[in-house]
Amino acid sequence: MINRIVKFIKTYYGTALILIVFLLAWQFFNDLGERINPILFPKPLAVVKAMWEGKSLLVEGFFSSMTLLLSGYLAAVALGIVGGLFIGLNRRIRHILMPIFHSLSPIPPTLYTPYAIALLPTFTSASMALIFIGAFWPVFLSTVQGVLLVDKHYLDNAHVLRLKGFRYLTKVIIPASLPFIFSGANTALGFAFIILTVAEMFGAKSGMGYYVQYYSDFSDYKNVIGGMIFNSIVILGIVLIFEAIRRRLLFWTRLKEDQA
Repeated sequence: MINRIVKFIKTYYGTALILIVFLLAWQFFNDLGERINPILFPKPLAVVKAMWEGKSLLVEGFFSSMTLLLSGYLAAVALGIVGGLFIGLNRRIRHILMPIFHSLSPIPPTLYTPYAIALLPTFTSASMALIFIGAFWPVFLSTVQGVLLVDKHYLDNAHVLRLKGFRYLTKVIIPASLPFIFSGANTALGFAFIILTVAEMFGAKSGMGYYVQYYSDFSDYKNVIGGMIFNSIVILGIVLIFEAIRRRLLFWTRLKEDQA
């Protein structure tokens, strides 16, 4: 445990120093009064106080946002992996459909907003659909790429061992494709957060994005900045959890990463 703490400090002490310098500079320019607008950029302590006073709304917004995010994102990951494996392993179908997939995947999910609102019964279901669309394509395309780039030696060994069907899929294809799948899932997570924030700022009644938009309408920038900081902390926490899962499942890549 102590070794992990020491390693963490050695890894991130530079990050901590940058944050400390940033906060000191923020406070310094606020004290000058004339160099920075105190309404747009309130003092750090005022922001911390606003976050503490609004903690109940922030926590409520967190759970509301996570409901939307996880529902759309996890569905996209599941279907993206299944669809990517199917397309990647079926050469004929892949050649027919990949041009269509490549033409649809670059379309920004926000362009589907009018149809999502018109066709789906609630804002919640429309938001989940948009998050799903935005997160699906990176996972799907990365999975297809991972299947196509499986090392030939693995395929030859599987042929020698006469692995077929489910065992061939779980013992060879999926493990060899996992680095690509996680890469796509990581990209999809970023897209999902962007879509979530945009959706909540324009149609939600609660959520982390709604919190920021609500207080910006009243020019209450200490709460706006507090909401932005809270968003950043949540995103960082989820990214760290995602990275921990990735490192545990891709345990054979740890040595190279630690040496880099």
